[in-house]
Amino acid sequence: MNKKVAFYTLGCKLNYSETSSIGRLFTQAGFDTVEFTDTPDVYVINTCSVTDHADKKCRKIVKEALKISPGAFVTIVGCYAQLKPKEIAEIPGVDMVLGAAEKFQLVDYITDLTKNPRAVIYNQPVSEANQFVPSFSYGDRTRTFLKVQDGCDYSCTFCTIPLARGSSRSDTIENVVAQAREIAKTEVKEIVLTGVNLGDFGIRNGEREDRFFDLVKALDEVDGIDRIRISSIEPNLLSDEIIEFVAQSKRFVPHFHVPLQSGSDKILGLMRRRYKRELYVSRVAKIKEVMPDCCIGVDVIVGFPGETREDFIDTYNFLNELDISYLHVFTYSERENTPAAEMKGTVPGSTRFERNKMLHTLSEKKRRAFYETQLGKADQVLFERDIKEGFMHGFTRNYVKVKAKYDPVLVNEIRQVNLTAISHDGDVEITESEEILVH
Repeated sequence: MNKKVAFYTLGCKLNYSETSSIGRLFTQAGFDTVEFTDTPDVYVINTCSVTDHADKKCRKIVKEALKISPGAFVTIVGCYAQLKPKEIAEIPGVDMVLGAAEKFQLVDYITDLTKNPRAVIYNQPVSEANQFVPSFSYGDRTRTFLKVQDGCDYSCTFCTIPLARGSSRSDTIENVVAQAREIAKTEVKEIVLTGVNLGDFGIRNGEREDRFFDLVKALDEVDGIDRIRISSIEPNLLSDEIIEFVAQSKRFVPHFHVPLQSGSDKILGLMRRRYKRELYVSRVAKIKEVMPDCCIGVDVIVGFPGETREDFIDTYNFLNELDISYLHVFTYSERENTPAAEMKGTVPGSTRFERNKMLHTLSEKKRRAFYETQLGKADQVLFERDIKEGFMHGFTRNYVKVKAKYDPVLVNEIRQVNLTAISHDGDVEITESEEILVH
């Protein structure tokens, strides 16, 4: 009987794509991938350093894993494993910790599933994580997260990602297109392009060889994929030519997620972001000029050191006036070995919490206002596999979340629908269009 492996992923879309690729390596080695609760022989926990309380979350997952399968071999990989391997090795029940350069050789390191009295650490300096390893998620949802870039050469003062993932590096356009063609042979209808600094695509061995725009143009020619979505792109790297191309693209959808982090130029300077808010305004204006129905998501951090009440109100008003669709709000938390952790002007925790709450409320207001602009219009919806209380959900091309009565025939199907009303839970209700079946 084959040995069983289960995975747990914390953090970003990039982590999900990498977990899926590590899973395929286990399958090739003769393991069966099972659910977390199916008493596996091996647990692989892929960690994140961006989310709060990484240590606490990791400990809890390990503890739960060993309740389910007390003899399981527990391996920790990911950003947190690169940054604090010794701390993770001290967690009771952990057998192996692998850093950024080692995680894709995980199967080779597991030669014996005997529980170790002390965790073994394989963790080279992050400078050794200089090779790009392609990955994509498959089989767990109706869309695929396709990793095309890794690492970051930016030096934002709050961020540990360069310490956890190394310098910027990318796949080749030819390889990405080949992977997209492989994905097209499956039932997947949507590819989400992911990376640490996606717009910086094109660097190999420290030299720029391609541009993200060239990748976008090449992927638009791949037959068999209905939709391609850009996960997140820095405002200084989101050029007019990318925006204009997406507006007339065959496959790229009208949805951008553009990190802002603060609406105060003072705070942007302290963060060492590579733009001022004036540039952000121009990006939003350009998107809306050529794609009036485009969905625009925004990352923002509250409680950064030195952020006064006036700075926060500046950010709040800036976001309130922008024609954006939703916010991802992060509460600043100190990270070791980052310049921000040493800065003066620490914002009290209770103040950070209040500011977070205010922006969450603003986000809901923005999302509802955007949804209201879409009512009465027709669009194509890709239906997901999730079912809650007899309803299933899906997303339009411009990322409006819709709900419909569960119908197994609709799962992973694209349908033309009319957007009719906003339900009490905030999702959009639909009726099927005359033009019923797209795929």
